[in-house]
Amino acid sequence: MEKEVIEKLKIPQDVFLPLLFSIKFGGDWSLKVKSTNVMAIKEKITRFDEEKMVGYTLENVFLFLNPVILNQEGIIYRLEKCGNKKEREIVKRPYTTTIEAEYAIKASLNPMSKKIMLKKVEGPFKFTGSNAYGVSHEMEHLLEDEISGEPFFEFEYEIEE
Repeated sequence: MEKEVIEKLKIPQDVFLPLLFSIKFGGDWSLKVKSTNVMAIKEKITRFDEEKMVGYTLENVFLFLNPVILNQEGIIYRLEKCGNKKEREIVKRPYTTTIEAEYAIKASLNPMSKKIMLKKVEGPFKFTGSNAYGVSHEMEHLLEDEISGEPFFEFEYEIEE
């Protein structure tokens, strides 16, 4: 099934991997394929019908080829664990990130219809909150390989009375 999609999109098979991993395993993914940087960022949107008391979470996964950060704003301190690291680290991420890419695809996964709708999209792309953190994290992988942060063990326990 994926092979047909890759052929229709006219992209190399390796380039499709971050999108496929995000669809099948969840999360954001990045990969260097020869001279191409590839990144998949997952956005979740929950839709709920108050009358019927039923809803679903739509997942939009964006696949970017050679993404470039255009702008970042704000600072968010957060905990992240990545790859082979044994514990989470305290990192600084932007609250808003705007990127551009040579080529971008949006895959919308709807668990109600069991369809994955794919379409080519044009940027620039502006992400806020969790998606901005994801873009920053994956771009750090693509540009620097290793995520850098402060050790978690610097936290102190405090008991509220």
